Amino acid sequence: MIFAEAFVNSLKLPDKKAMFKLNRIGMDIVVIYLFILLFIVSMPALLQQLGVTEGLTDKLPFILKIIYFFMFYYLPLTIGVFVFISILSYLGIGISKLLKRKLRFQIIWKLLAFTTTIPFLIYTILAFIYPIGDRYLFLALIYSVVLLILMILKFPKRRIRKKQ
Repeated sequence: MIFAEAFVNSLKLPDKKAMFKLNRIGMDIVVIYLFILLFIVSMPALLQQLGVTEGLTDKLPFILKIIYFFMFYYLPLTIGVFVFISILSYLGIGISKLLKRKLRFQIIWKLLAFTTTIPFLIYTILAFIYPIGDRYLFLALIYSVVLLILMILKFPKRRIRKKQ
């Protein structure tokens, strides 16, 4: 149930209510959500891998094809996405300081993880229809950065405390 709620709220971003609901979700749920989302994203590649009729992978048993897929596709994809989100989160910390917003790395990381939902789902749908190049990843990067800036602007500014 919490994953469905997270999915629906991630589609509503950068809505303020959706942001605050997603911010209340624990980091463990966010990571599991990303694992599930990345598995869905990798389904076109898995089906392509299982359907290979030429080369070395043609002669592999089914279970080894699955292991091969997880080792050489899903694992690098997952590591890349987590690194990508972490780098953008550090960028978000800098942007939030420039805009004088009080945000921590964890909050920005969570929100960025949820911003990947729409680009990843579009990628999955398009990958089932025809092969997609790396240019799409650049568009997903731009989408995440723009959404990040819009979300940072929705947070209240820091209060300046007067010294007595």
